Amino acid sequence: MTLCGPSTLIPKHIEKLGVHISHNIDETLQWCDVANVLRIQLERQNTKYFPSLREYALYFGVNRQRLEKLDKEIVIMHPGPINRGVEITSDVADSEHSIILDQVENGVAVRMAVMYLLVNKPD
Repeated sequence: MTLCGPSTLIPKHIEKLGVHISHNIDETLQWCDVANVLRIQLERQNTKYFPSLREYALYFGVNRQRLEKLDKEIVIMHPGPINRGVEITSDVADSEHSIILDQVENGVAVRMAVMYLLVNKPD
């Protein structure tokens, strides 16, 4: 597994878990078969972890131009909701390589099943 992003968003000591760290999205996309793009949770940030959303999108955003440079096709995932144009562009999120809607739908079903099991757990 490779985690790619600005150093300010990389959890400390995560490499101890065997995770490779990268700060180059193009190299990371070329390496991977599946890219699970995560949302920047701006509402949970009291501190700015990077200069601007525009700069983040420029250096780490997944867009069509980046994917077209790859010598292979990859699957695109995102747990939603998406900050379109920041971590991922709309044309990528809505492309044939995206399984985002399936991922979101299945996530709802899994959470519902877990809640059902917890509520109906015998004492």
